[in-house]
Amino acid sequence: MRIVVTGAAGFLGSHLTDRLLKEGHEVIGIDNLITGSCNNISHLAGNKKFKFIDHDVTDYIFIPGEVDWVLHFASPASPVDYLKLPIKTLKVGSLGAHKTLGLAKEKGAGYLIASSSEVYGDPRQHPQKESYWGHVNAVGPRGVYDEAKRFGEALTMAYNRFHGLDTRIVRIFNTYGPRMRAGDGRVVPSFICQAIEGKPLTVYGDGTQTRSFCYVDDTVEGIYRLMNSDYTGPVNIGNPVEMSINSFARKVLEVTSSDSNTVNRPLPKNDPAVRQPDISLARKILDWEPLVSLHEGLKKTIDFFKQN
Repeated sequence: MRIVVTGAAGFLGSHLTDRLLKEGHEVIGIDNLITGSCNNISHLAGNKKFKFIDHDVTDYIFIPGEVDWVLHFASPASPVDYLKLPIKTLKVGSLGAHKTLGLAKEKGAGYLIASSSEVYGDPRQHPQKESYWGHVNAVGPRGVYDEAKRFGEALTMAYNRFHGLDTRIVRIFNTYGPRMRAGDGRVVPSFICQAIEGKPLTVYGDGTQTRSFCYVDDTVEGIYRLMNSDYTGPVNIGNPVEMSINSFARKVLEVTSSDSNTVNRPLPKNDPAVRQPDISLARKILDWEPLVSLHEGLKKTIDFFKQN
């Protein structure tokens, strides 16, 4: 198939591109490199099945020839990025979704949008099921990302219902692995880099808030299975193993063999107290669940940061 991937030079987009190429597909990657990096796709130079276009997907997208799928993964994804780029984040989630949906409609292609566990906000349901509507502060600082994703989902379903577009929605929970940016502010690269450099690991709040961590290969496998399914509703893709940030810090220190300690800082506004996906639906319709252990995934990620 001939597949368009927006955000192809980003962390997750580049891994998804690799998987699609491995499966024999042709990929047209689009990225404006605001948070992505050409380093993530430099290994694809000379690959005749890959073409890269430096373009802002909030503008009209022109792709000559047939397209079978459009996968919309363009967006700042870390709090540091979307708090620094609030309007661009809202635009790529709204205008970017509109332009990519329009491309899919024009080409008669399937469409998959990368949504996020952030649509659940600071949840009152635990673990979070796809049927949960969420608890989001639309006017809070995190709202620029949360509402961008929620709007993208709503627009995708509108195109599905009104235009009959073949659509998919993946709600991605915390994903980690090689190619994450060292300074993007997310807990995995922050803890790993601090541990490697012998600096204290920065824990926000008292560290009792929980997250779940899914290795990137597992996340990509879930996304690929969803694309090849016929399910149009939202699907959680993430690791159902929940752990506190304090426990995660201890695990990073163990795997890095670091002598660092931890230091506490004030908790950011509207930071979720808990985050854990219910993946019953993914197990049922995709026969999917994560396979890579936290220890194994962290080791691969730490090796990447040490080499880079």
